[in-house]
Amino acid sequence: MDKILLAHGGGGSKSAELTRSVFQRFLRDPLLLEMDDAARLDGLVFTTDSFVVRPLFFPGGDIGSLAVCGTVNDMAVMGAEPLYLSIAFIIEEGFAVAQLEKILASIARAGRESGVRIVCADTKVVEKGKADGIFINTAGIGRPLFKKPVESKRIRPGDAILINGPLGLHGVSVLTARGEFGLRGKIKSDVAPLWRLIRTCRNLDIPFMRDPTRGGLAQTLNELTHKKKFGLRIWEDKLPIPKKVAAVCDLLGFDPLHVANEGKVVMIVSRRDADQALKILRRQPLGNEARQIGEITVENPGRVIMATRAGSERIVMPPAGEILPRIC
Repeated sequence: MDKILLAHGGGGSKSAELTRSVFQRFLRDPLLLEMDDAARLDGLVFTTDSFVVRPLFFPGGDIGSLAVCGTVNDMAVMGAEPLYLSIAFIIEEGFAVAQLEKILASIARAGRESGVRIVCADTKVVEKGKADGIFINTAGIGRPLFKKPVESKRIRPGDAILINGPLGLHGVSVLTARGEFGLRGKIKSDVAPLWRLIRTCRNLDIPFMRDPTRGGLAQTLNELTHKKKFGLRIWEDKLPIPKKVAAVCDLLGFDPLHVANEGKVVMIVSRRDADQALKILRRQPLGNEARQIGEITVENPGRVIMATRAGSERIVMPPAGEILPRIC
């Protein structure tokens, strides 16, 4: 690897390659090497993220709501209540104050909705043409509240794979908002803070959760099974892919399982608690379309397999590159 490519920021196999072959040769802290969405500290979790979405405003959200929700969700999927955020802005010279105020109002609203406090901030301004409007960096601190630790090492064959609703909405929303490829329409992004949904399951046995953002569901599931002694099977006829998302993906040759989400949680739930988890999730607005989409298996260790509608099976691969740059 000689140079960084856009594909290295896409959340797929190229991102994993960059992390493992470059970053992990120098940054060797055991907590970092666990590759979770947040680090488990003494009674806390700690996470960081950056947001460079284009366009800054899209149906259902903007870079401000995305920054807050993306960060609190990384804590929530660790079974932790989001408590505090820091937020830093890199702003391009000439950026309209009215747009900045709109983004700040969205940040404040998302903070209230998620119950997190924004307690420290920073601003830098760079020359015109050096930041494409505005970039946002965040860090978050949360407190674990789940009865049992959310740790992938507790996953067992037979555990159920759940998702709380439709896939691919964020990626397709941002794409159509760009007006590229002649696409028009207002598909609404699913950007949302997930803690109030996730906390309703805090007394159940849930060994793993993740929000399938960059790289989509396929990347999340492949990261989960990487070098593991178990396999994973999903059922094509159970995947909640909206018709509008499927239509855009068919037109452009995208796999809907590679498209980003920003208000979805993948849960691996013990077999005995799976039905109860679905009942609980479906009582909530963000979970009323929750369903089981697969299970953990002893077969095909380290692989994600899809049982197709045609009755065959195929391997689900992570995205090889960057299908939608600047998505989150």
